Amino acid sequence: MTAQVATTGFRGKLTPDAPLAKLVWFKSGGAADWLFEPADADDLRDFLARLDGGLPIMALGLGSNLIIRDGGVPGVVIRLGKPFSKVKNRGDNVLECGGGASGILVSSTARDAGIAGLEFLRGIPGTVGGFVRMNGGAYGREVADVLIDCDVVLSDGTCRRLSAAELGYSYRHSNLPDGAVVISARFQGHPGDVAEIGAEMDRIAQARETSQPLRSKTGGSTFKNPAGHKAWALVDAAGCRGLTMGGAQVSEKHTNFLINTGTATSADIEGLGEEVRRRVSQSQGVDLEWEIKRVGRP
Repeated sequence: MTAQVATTGFRGKLTPDAPLAKLVWFKSGGAADWLFEPADADDLRDFLARLDGGLPIMALGLGSNLIIRDGGVPGVVIRLGKPFSKVKNRGDNVLECGGGASGILVSSTARDAGIAGLEFLRGIPGTVGGFVRMNGGAYGREVADVLIDCDVVLSDGTCRRLSAAELGYSYRHSNLPDGAVVISARFQGHPGDVAEIGAEMDRIAQARETSQPLRSKTGGSTFKNPAGHKAWALVDAAGCRGLTMGGAQVSEKHTNFLINTGTATSADIEGLGEEVRRRVSQSQGVDLEWEIKRVGRP
């Protein structure tokens, strides 16, 4: 049964029993009890304050690096749209970015302003809110290297500004509280040549296109790289390249990617990932940790 939420008194769009499969890269999974798309930051604060912490809250960006389980997501899913997707040059090689802005938009804006050091964001398939939360990274850099601070709305509707130090970053992890929604962040770059920045972004884009199954229904890197190892190499050595379960498959192109061949349920995808973990542990004695976030009811 969908939890009760007041349906008036705000300006954003509130949808009950909202299908989420179309909003995530894997194109699988169930519905959210409620999906809220706020009109702006004040609207989000007011909405969450009225909930008074009574329901689970989950932010949803581009839907990469995410498995929505087939039973759907309890509580409220917050999706930040156009009002949160702006990127502004604040001077001194600082960009202020909305929580819904994509990594491509952030890096492109930096390039056009002659700000170097943010090119790696071109290689992160997600939005600012997501990669600030998980300390997203690519090509030798991560968000912890460039984040100054971020503004978050907590599940009770209060707003806080948190410095990078307060987030306690480690590999693909932060101490951001559950239910907190990142609505903006500030990134520090340094002066650079526009042509050189563009060339580096092109190199990153080409490297991704060449090595990753970007044109498939996938979820990005499935497992974290264990210390001293590459996850893809461990998966390959365990004989899992091309392994299938239902409609899910370990990518032939890059073995740290799972793909939906067209008919996969989220249970297929998660089950295949667990089978890969089992085989890697059994054959090589390494316990892989999920990098993809798995949420919702089985």
